Amino acid sequence: MELTAADIELLLRDCVANKRKAQEMLYRHFYRFAMTIAMRYSRDELDAADIMSQAFVKIFKHIHQYDPAKGSLHAWIKRIVVNEGLDHIKSRTRFSEAVELETMAEPAIDNRALEKMGVDELMELIQKLPPATHAVFVLYAVEGYTHREIAEQLQISEGTSKWHLSEARKQLQKALALVT
Repeated sequence: MELTAADIELLLRDCVANKRKAQEMLYRHFYRFAMTIAMRYSRDELDAADIMSQAFVKIFKHIHQYDPAKGSLHAWIKRIVVNEGLDHIKSRTRFSEAVELETMAEPAIDNRALEKMGVDELMELIQKLPPATHAVFVLYAVEGYTHREIAEQLQISEGTSKWHLSEARKQLQKALALVT
C-alpha cells in the first residue's frame, strides 16, 4: 500500500505520540529504502539488519526532531541510516592515518567486466572491501560525497580518503579482471 503525504504526516504524529502501530507502519513503509542504504555499509544482510535496527531505534527516539521545512523524510531517514552504517564500520575497524597520498593514478576499470555482472554481484565485490576502504568508496562513488566531506565524517584526512578510494578501485579492478 502506497502512503500519501497526509498518511505519512498522520503516521509521524502517531510516532511522536509513541504509538507502536504507527511505528510499525512507518518501518514497513521505509524498510526497502533503508535496507538498500544499510547494505551499502555492511558485509551481508545480517550486518545490514543490525544497522537498520539501530537506525530505526534512533529514528523513533528522535522522530520529534524531524522538521519537514528542513528537508524530506526520506533524506532525514537516509542521513540516520548512513550515519549508523558509518558507526558500524568504525566499530569494526580503525581508520589508518598512516597513509597520506595526495596524488595517485586512478586505476582503469574494464567496462566489459561490468557489463557481464549484475548489480548484486558488484555489490558483493564492494562489500568484500576492507571496512575503511568500503566506507570511503560507498560515500564517494555511491553517495557522491567529496573527499573533504568524507574526511570530516570519518575523522580522517582528505589524503587518507583519497588513498582508500584508490585502494578500493585497485581491489575492484583486480576482482573485475577475474571476471573477464
